Amino acid sequence: MYWSLINKIALIIMLTSSPLLMGSCSKSDEKNNEKLNIVCTTGMIADAVKNIVKNQANVEALMGPGVDPHLYKATHGDLLKLQDADIIVYNGLFLEGKMGDILNKLSKKKNVVAIAENVPSSSLINNSSFQGAHDPHIWFDVSLWNRALAILPDKLSDSDSTKVTAYRQNYKTYSARLDSLHLAVKSKISSIPDSNRILITAHDAFEYFGKAYQMEVRGLQGISTLSEYGLRDVSNLVDFIVKHKIPAIYTETSVSKKAIEAVIEGCRGRGHEVKIGGSLYSDAMGEEGTEEGTYIGMVNANVQKIYKGLTAE
Repeated sequence: MYWSLINKIALIIMLTSSPLLMGSCSKSDEKNNEKLNIVCTTGMIADAVKNIVKNQANVEALMGPGVDPHLYKATHGDLLKLQDADIIVYNGLFLEGKMGDILNKLSKKKNVVAIAENVPSSSLINNSSFQGAHDPHIWFDVSLWNRALAILPDKLSDSDSTKVTAYRQNYKTYSARLDSLHLAVKSKISSIPDSNRILITAHDAFEYFGKAYQMEVRGLQGISTLSEYGLRDVSNLVDFIVKHKIPAIYTETSVSKKAIEAVIEGCRGRGHEVKIGGSLYSDAMGEEGTEEGTYIGMVNANVQKIYKGLTAE
């Protein structure tokens, strides 16, 4: 009986110290320590999330540089990424129009965050020509974008509550940078002469920018690039440019230049030379690894082009 008990104890010690069992525990610990996978729709959102989670999660954007979210169709690879994601973050307000149904279905079984939900309706710009009646381009008012992002620390930590303190602190730091950016943009745009403070672009993506920084804005196409433009739209915009002697108009990196080139030709035919002041980042940021591949860098690049083109420097 005594020796039987000794043998049992020895067997237990041998099993609990075996490499196989220790390896199994090690794999379990490794799984628990795996980083969350966060999939974002646009680059602007992904950049914000990266600033909040730092190196504590893997963050990926579905839509890269030059991609128009209004027209974007999710690929098979995108669907797999969304299925595997621990958290999905998107803009909302029908920006990702063709993906809306997919995101809605996924929200029933995983952590899906629409940051525009954090913006009060009183701060949204209405537009009856766009589905849902609200302009989705909230990131062009830096202060409004900052407010929208405030939802992220708690929403992201719903998938890992141990990170909430870090996420809140990281957002606080990033938020302070956005506060500074907002003031810098306001100062730069206010230095453009009042008569020249008119921004004309390929599609109507800059209404929030105009409202926040006191610029009149006009786009050849509507809020969504799904909308069509015709000869009358071109003619009306040409009349407006010639009347106000506007020195520069702008293309966009995610929209065809064809429409703006037609406007330039129309102005030339009326005896007014208007130049392309540059290509603005509207629905997508610049290339990854560049300054313009960050939200702050993108905004700064746009403001510099707008200032230079409209002050004739």
